[in-house]
Amino acid sequence: MKKLLSILLGLVVVIIIGGAFVYLYKTSQAKPVVFQTEQPEVTDITKKTVATGSIVPRHSVDVKPKVTGVLSELYVEAGKAVKQGDPLGKVTIIPEAQALNTAESAVRSGQIALDNAKRELDREENLFKQGVVAEAELFKFRTDYAMARQNLDSASSNLQLVKDGATRAQGKSSSLIVTATVDGTVIDVPVKVGFSVIQANSFNPGTTISTIADMDDMIFDGRVDESEVAKIKEGMKLKIKIGAIEKDRFDGTLEFIAPQGKEQDGAIQFEIKAAIAQKSGVFIRAGYSANADIVLEEKKQVLAVREALVQYEKDKPFVEVETTPQTFVRHDVKLGLSDGIKVEVLSGATPTDRVKIPDNAGPATPPAGSGSAGSGSGAKPPAKK
Repeated sequence: MKKLLSILLGLVVVIIIGGAFVYLYKTSQAKPVVFQTEQPEVTDITKKTVATGSIVPRHSVDVKPKVTGVLSELYVEAGKAVKQGDPLGKVTIIPEAQALNTAESAVRSGQIALDNAKRELDREENLFKQGVVAEAELFKFRTDYAMARQNLDSASSNLQLVKDGATRAQGKSSSLIVTATVDGTVIDVPVKVGFSVIQANSFNPGTTISTIADMDDMIFDGRVDESEVAKIKEGMKLKIKIGAIEKDRFDGTLEFIAPQGKEQDGAIQFEIKAAIAQKSGVFIRAGYSANADIVLEEKKQVLAVREALVQYEKDKPFVEVETTPQTFVRHDVKLGLSDGIKVEVLSGATPTDRVKIPDNAGPATPPAGSGSAGSGSGAKPPAKK
């Protein structure tokens, strides 16, 4: 009985060990590699560069006061349409103490001189009536009196100018009205009632009361990298995407390329400007961020493959074309225009060829809008099965 149990136990052990070996053998067998294929297609290829920037008015004007003082009234707010000459605000003059004192002293001195000239003229006229002095002598005193009156008027006008910022002859009150200098829309009012404002002078640009712009004439103001600026030229067409307006794309025409670049974030950037063709019913606000696609080169209806399908050997491009199921033959190709995802095939492939998708090429042709595919540059073809 013990001998029978020993034999059975041994058989069980042998079966377990044999099964393990069989399992290990089967799992160690490599599965055959099955390559997917893709056909070249006839499509449009567009090579473009992207410029980042914002939407700004072509013409905008900063309106500044003509005198220094305190803003006592404000008549406009951002978004209001104005015409040239419309009042924007009122500035009350706060006269400087020294200038006011000097002007008042000049008025008092002028009044004294005028009173003295009047007394002298009255005396001379009485003497002339008595025949004591000649008429030529009288004319001299009349001239002195007229000059004294003119000096007093000038001093009075200067005092009025110091106190109110304008003379009575100009028809202004004690406050100066700031008016719009152009037609347009008020896009910014950086001051409030009570702010001290300064007129523009040689040492100060002055305080801006409001900024007025023509909102019907907007442009794209952007920047391109120095590596791309040599590829663009004035007159090129742009497709402008405004971040705040998701559904619409706007056509643009490149009008200006800066002759000098500026360093920004460690790279040299060149400013560009492009006119925007506005659409009816779509209001574009100043300051919107936007991107512009600049078409550098475009080809219509050419034979193309994904760049990820193209392999290289010693800088020579080739693709592998299926002749029989899972049997591939190398075809050297001549490439043309590329947009970074697809590349034009000038020779070496036909629309009916089935091109092998290398292991590092990613999935088959993605649906439109799914993004770019990976590159197959430098890939070595695997052993044929």
